[in-house]
Amino acid sequence: MKKDLSPEIKAVEKYGTDRTCLIPILHEVQKEYRYLPEKALRNIAAMLDISLVDVYGVATYFRAFSLEPKGKHLVTCCMGTACHVRNSPGVLEEAKRTLGIDAGETTDDMLFSLETVNCLGACALGPIVVIDNEYHGEMTPAKVKKILKEVEKQEGRG
Repeated sequence: MKKDLSPEIKAVEKYGTDRTCLIPILHEVQKEYRYLPEKALRNIAAMLDISLVDVYGVATYFRAFSLEPKGKHLVTCCMGTACHVRNSPGVLEEAKRTLGIDAGETTDDMLFSLETVNCLGACALGPIVVIDNEYHGEMTPAKVKKILKEVEKQEGRG
């Protein structure tokens, strides 16, 4: 019987042990754990024969990576200029109120994480909210509340 391999071993088997593969390996591992645990970073450093400091340097440099656990559903509100003038602050406030957390936080049940970004590159559709990589344009506070409540309902919460 074959033992289940850790996400970091699977990622290294998929991409190889060259240090240039570090970023895709980190993405794969984060996809599994929803963050980058210290033990996984240590294992990756050992398998790629690079220093743990170098692995941490990459993991902390890119905003896409997190050293803290994230919720099952990632909610990202764009706060760029085009979205801001179309009331992204109001959309963010409603998301915070609906989820009961501030930007940068995760719900206690690990169901949602709420983040803000400076621009998502879809300015004509602003304000934009991305939930689990799905873009929702022309967002309003009422729309974001409705979408978040639908996700909660699908998860058996709310």
